[in-house]
Amino acid sequence: MATVVLLGLLFLLLFLRVPVAISLGMSSIIALWMVGFSLDTVVQKMFTGVNSTTLMAIPGFVFAGLIMAQGGISKYLIDCIRAWIGHVKGGLAVVTVVTCMIFAAISGSSPATAAAIGAVMIPMMVNSGYEKKYAMGLVATAGTLGILIPPSIPLILYGSVAEESTGKLFTAGIVPGLFLGGVLIVSAIIVAHKNNYGGLEKVPLSERWKPTLKAIWGLIMPVLILGSIYMGVVTPTEASFLAVLYSIIVSFFVYRELDLRKFKKIVIESVNTTAMIFLIIASALVFGMFLTTEQVPQQFAAWVSDSGFNKLTFIVVVNLLFFVLGMFLEPTAIILITLPIFLPILSALDINVIHFAIIMVVNMELGMITPPVGLNLFVVSGIAKEKVENVIRGVLPFFVIFIAVLIVIILVPQLSLFLIE
Repeated sequence: MATVVLLGLLFLLLFLRVPVAISLGMSSIIALWMVGFSLDTVVQKMFTGVNSTTLMAIPGFVFAGLIMAQGGISKYLIDCIRAWIGHVKGGLAVVTVVTCMIFAAISGSSPATAAAIGAVMIPMMVNSGYEKKYAMGLVATAGTLGILIPPSIPLILYGSVAEESTGKLFTAGIVPGLFLGGVLIVSAIIVAHKNNYGGLEKVPLSERWKPTLKAIWGLIMPVLILGSIYMGVVTPTEASFLAVLYSIIVSFFVYRELDLRKFKKIVIESVNTTAMIFLIIASALVFGMFLTTEQVPQQFAAWVSDSGFNKLTFIVVVNLLFFVLGMFLEPTAIILITLPIFLPILSALDINVIHFAIIMVVNMELGMITPPVGLNLFVVSGIAKEKVENVIRGVLPFFVIFIAVLIVIILVPQLSLFLIE
């Protein structure tokens, strides 16, 4: 009975547009109260759950991404890549994807990637003859790479819940992220030739080094951050604040495009974003307490076993579930709600937990561009000053690409695993 009340109240509150964190926490607390759980224990669980060294990487990468977006780093990265390939047919589209890949390798956030790159690239593509609908769709889609290419905030959360190494999860995301980025680049070139989307005026070779040298601080940042993690010099949490320190130094003292007024706004936005994520985490921990108390994961695992599910049928059903949830919830909530239920089943069906993490995150990427609440749709709508409906029309052709890439990742686990084996 309590489980029915919890789910019914949760979906009712979500339908009424109550914030996810409040909906999840309130429904879970009421359900726990119904089964006689001490509410003092609930508060203690919420606090101790977010008091985690691993989770402290989240505010670091959020803060670093915002500084990069407004401190000149992303702008000079775009100038550099544009100087080298902006003149080829489809070059600006390729610049968009490549810059999103580089920015993703530092920020860990899809909305931050889409906002930072889209603000510059959408007007540039439109002025160069690209259809605005296509430009918006490309930025929204390429921006999702922010949560697949490491560092990735959803992978940090996944590692915390599943008690898996964040470093291994980051490593597993490299090849799938490059693969998706490569597919987007190929599709951009094909579309450009089909629609005769040209490039900018060719920059002489002798003049390409100036923007390259200007962007060198941003180009070496992913190497510094990820290299320090994989070499064991720092933990992912320490790397996140190394990224903050590096981006502050470069933005304030090298590019000199960040001042105290901008910095204050960045701090406020960073605190707001981090608070939202941590409140969802705390509420999801209460949800997890109820699931554990009522043994819902074990019951679900037994049902899956009795139903004769095999690996493939389970993955298909889970992907359909992720698609539906992605229409209404953000990645943080989906991971924290569903993963505790799925973990026993992964073990029972002998599904690699790290491979499943990548499958899950690619589904979360798809959710970022799926209406009605895909975050990247609203980010791009805001920066392009267009209706969300127009952004959705631009994104629709990319669904085919995403689904094809997802199928390949599911059927070829080595794409995710060979770097860690």
